[in-house]
Amino acid sequence: MSCSILFIYLIRGIVLLENRRRMETLFSVAFIFCSAFTAGVQGDSLTILQAPEYVSFQKGDWPISGEKIPDMVALTMGFSVQEDLSWPGLRAGQLFQRPRANVLVVVRGVDSLALPQNVASYPLENPVPFNLDSVAETVHSLFAEDTPVVLQLAPSEERLYMLGKANAVFEDLPVTLQQIRSRLSQDGSVLASLPLNSLNRNAEADLLFLSEVQVLHDITALLQRHRHLAQDHSPDLYSLELSGLEELGRRYGQDSPQYRDATAILANVLQKFGEDVFGLYGDSAVVEVVTVKSFEAPLTRKSRSILESKQISNPGSPYNLAYKYNFNYAVIFNIVLWLMIILALAVIVISYNLWNMDPGYDSIIYRMTNQKIRLD
Repeated sequence: MSCSILFIYLIRGIVLLENRRRMETLFSVAFIFCSAFTAGVQGDSLTILQAPEYVSFQKGDWPISGEKIPDMVALTMGFSVQEDLSWPGLRAGQLFQRPRANVLVVVRGVDSLALPQNVASYPLENPVPFNLDSVAETVHSLFAEDTPVVLQLAPSEERLYMLGKANAVFEDLPVTLQQIRSRLSQDGSVLASLPLNSLNRNAEADLLFLSEVQVLHDITALLQRHRHLAQDHSPDLYSLELSGLEELGRRYGQDSPQYRDATAILANVLQKFGEDVFGLYGDSAVVEVVTVKSFEAPLTRKSRSILESKQISNPGSPYNLAYKYNFNYAVIFNIVLWLMIILALAVIVISYNLWNMDPGYDSIIYRMTNQKIRLD
């Protein structure tokens, strides 16, 4: 029964009941029922796991659209966006103090995770596919000479997309299933510390989920070994897409023990991952987790090989394509165009006047000379 139908019966009850105490009781019961009904309907969510004090997230139930997630990430890092973000969940922060990293983890196949230690949580509406390519290009263009970490990873599709000079540090991350099987059998594997319970390390769907957990562990391990990447002044960007839960739900069902065990494991791993990254960056990092049951359209993203060492004109494209359209192009084009037209007209006018100039009347030099000749 929905809240609207319930309130229709409530109005009928008010007409029939004349006792004020009964009316108040009826209102209380209806309010409690609607609150329970609304709380029971859970949807996709955006959870802020970690954030420094100078990045102010307000607690509330303000929904944010999926297509606005890249703008939110850009604003937290101090970058400008094309359109103002009219979302009250993020307040304007300090101008000269920005986080040194932003980590966005997208978990597919689940609408919410039990992450009790968080800064704030917001409902996610219109879960359309999104990526952080625009933010990555901004980081790379502004800090090309430094060592920013720009890492976008999707183990489910065996994609690893990196920019910047810090690529060599993350080239050893396992991406393909063959690399993952090899990594899980090595020392330091997460299999030794995780309570697998009903999960089977030999099953394909279980292996994909465990590989994503292993990648999260390896990222923090690499950052601990290369702490200089987290201590420089250039901002870092991480975009991690995890779809192991989605595969487990498709294979075993969402009521299966495998899916429940994996959900609990991933919640604990993400909580620890956020704390580790936040500590490595000196409490100057923003860690967000987006949980979405399913996207409304397939997600596509450009990728390039991690073994590619050849420098190309556009580092974001494996085919040496031109850069993406820049919104400042129209402004620059108009400035150059009208400046050239004005200069051309000025040259034509000056040339015409010089050609038709009478030295005896239009030039002071010749006029002075003429008078001197007459006096002589």
